[in-house]
Amino acid sequence: MELSPSEALALRMSCLLLAGETGAVRGRRPVDVGGVVTWFGAMQGQDLSSVLWSLGVRLPSFTLPDVHAALERREAVRTWPQRGTIHLVPARDARWMVEHVGSRSLAGAARRRAHLGITDQEANRAVDVLVAALSGGGRLTRSQCVKTLEDSGISAEGQRAYHLLWYASQLGVTCIAPNVGSEQTFVLLDEWVPAPHRPDREEALSTLARRYFASHGPTTRQDFAAWAGLTAADAKRGIASAGDALATVNVAGQVMVLESEQLGSPPGEATCLADDDVIALPGFDEYVLGFKDRSLILDAEHAPAICPGGNGVFRATIVRAGRVVATWGRAVARGRTTVTVRPLVRLSRSDRGRVEAALAPFGAFTGCPLERVRFEPGETSLPASRKR
Repeated sequence: MELSPSEALALRMSCLLLAGETGAVRGRRPVDVGGVVTWFGAMQGQDLSSVLWSLGVRLPSFTLPDVHAALERREAVRTWPQRGTIHLVPARDARWMVEHVGSRSLAGAARRRAHLGITDQEANRAVDVLVAALSGGGRLTRSQCVKTLEDSGISAEGQRAYHLLWYASQLGVTCIAPNVGSEQTFVLLDEWVPAPHRPDREEALSTLARRYFASHGPTTRQDFAAWAGLTAADAKRGIASAGDALATVNVAGQVMVLESEQLGSPPGEATCLADDDVIALPGFDEYVLGFKDRSLILDAEHAPAICPGGNGVFRATIVRAGRVVATWGRAVARGRTTVTVRPLVRLSRSDRGRVEAALAPFGAFTGCPLERVRFEPGETSLPASRKR
């Protein structure tokens, strides 16, 4: 089957839960935090505020307290399941994801420990210390974990603290619980999620593939491997294990994979996205981070604006008709919330009005309405409440 790039992008935006429902998404759209996280399989989560808005933008009736409450109910947890990076994952899947996917990161940790002057014996003793401190339903903040290690004679200076906490979670011993105030907390994974799913490797790879292409497709096997941190062989194995649940299409001469049910979309349903379809996304959203090849959503010359200096820190984006057209950031000063929008393409006055409208749900979600939206470079500041 042939799809044009615009048709492929329309399907992808639907699968990412950022556009109208098509094909297999219809009637299956998640309605709660656990459902959204399960739909994606894993959501980039090293920046907490970003992943919270990633959920909010896909659950329009939810507020920030609603999402926090869902995480306290353990609908999803944060840990390091793939690529050595924090993700939000379905609670019952956290253990197998760490075991079957995170093991690649763990295998390369010895060199990092050597650089930090941490012996294997010291790292394992740190895990034992944390287990003793957290057993019986304990929940400690990051600073309390660090103090516990220091009190036990284990240096947690500098990057040693991060590595030791990462190591305990990468072993599947601990995971990150919701914040207390602005600080991370840690719990024992087996106590926080006492009834985990325990698939074998074949089922694990198949589940990863099905969830990834259902939520990100159509896209490539290489994108899947990069997203999950799998070898090319394991990526192929996962796709093969998914069997008839996945299918391939040709997009401008490139083979892409998608959920088979998407091929049942009515003729003409997967067409171009409307120019007035504007969305304000956080940094680190799956819309950007879910793909190695971002050409379908982003002009190559704009990539440095999304991730300045290639330093791994991704800015929040404004998306129009499925493509990035600006970045944005929020600042609070003297009790006023201002958003600064940095256009990457020319935005007309009507475009700016749509951008303001797209930003308003973020203010409602956080409970801090946006009082002013500024457009750079050289644009006049516009009241966020102004109607056009």
